[in-house]
Amino acid sequence: MIFDLFSKRQKKLRGDIPDVYTYDNVPNPLRVQIVHIWYDVLGNSNDYYSYRESVKSAYKLIVDTLCREYGLFHLPSHDKYGDRMYLNELANFLLNEKDIEKIIDVIELSFKAISVYTKDYNYLHRHNTSELIENAINELNYRFKEHGVGFQFVENEIIRIDSELLHSEAVKPALKLLNEKNYKGAQEEFLSAYEHYRHGKNKESLNDCLKAFESTMKSICDKHKWQYKSGDTAKNLIQICFDNNLIPLFWQGQFTSLRSMLESSIPTGRNKLSGHGQGTEPTIIPNYLVAYMLHMTASTLVFLTTAEKDIK
Repeated sequence: MIFDLFSKRQKKLRGDIPDVYTYDNVPNPLRVQIVHIWYDVLGNSNDYYSYRESVKSAYKLIVDTLCREYGLFHLPSHDKYGDRMYLNELANFLLNEKDIEKIIDVIELSFKAISVYTKDYNYLHRHNTSELIENAINELNYRFKEHGVGFQFVENEIIRIDSELLHSEAVKPALKLLNEKNYKGAQEEFLSAYEHYRHGKNKESLNDCLKAFESTMKSICDKHKWQYKSGDTAKNLIQICFDNNLIPLFWQGQFTSLRSMLESSIPTGRNKLSGHGQGTEPTIIPNYLVAYMLHMTASTLVFLTTAEKDIK
């Protein structure tokens, strides 16, 4: 539940609400708010004693997964005595951890568990679990934005965002359109590009941008049985899409620069910066350039998949 408190309204009036996103810090109030969301959905201490096994299983799933992946038997915050309270172990780990990537791990994994566990198990005998899950994810994304932390939980992944406008107008629509069955490969590559970007692997991010672009066009060709060769590059695939009127012929004349834009944007950016050997001096790709390429890729994928829907 989100309330527009007096203090929040005053911060907005004073301009204290951050409008530039940060990526290297998750403030303690945000962590506490995330624990409150867990309590709402997965259960709190009172629920632990009322629905002991259900609540324990939910938190145990998250804790055991983190321990296995980190090569631990217990999270550092576990209680050494008595019954192991996975709820407290997870909450204390989130509240005290210093490593930003591990903090994001915990948040992402816990909300994946919320999305799956509560839906599949009629959790704690509550009704409208789908609404409960949706509200939890909406609040998480609101809290990220409220604290100026540049992440969002979208399509079961936490991705980094650099512009709220571009995120809402390009990235989210792209992920929604790519969620269809025949675009699964492209969706995985696009999400992988964001995941590399989040971890600072900028060259890998650009490579996956191109893969997502090419996979989307191949998926469109497969759907309509347009012939292409397995080794066709983006340029060849664009030509095939144009030859088969993915863009209606009467519009192609108006979009004289469209082909040039599609051919030179994503493939050229990737080839120039990460597609070939870097020589003696390592190639440094700045974050702002990768963010630009990610948003350009998202916009292009929205353009292509939406155009495909209009094919008669």
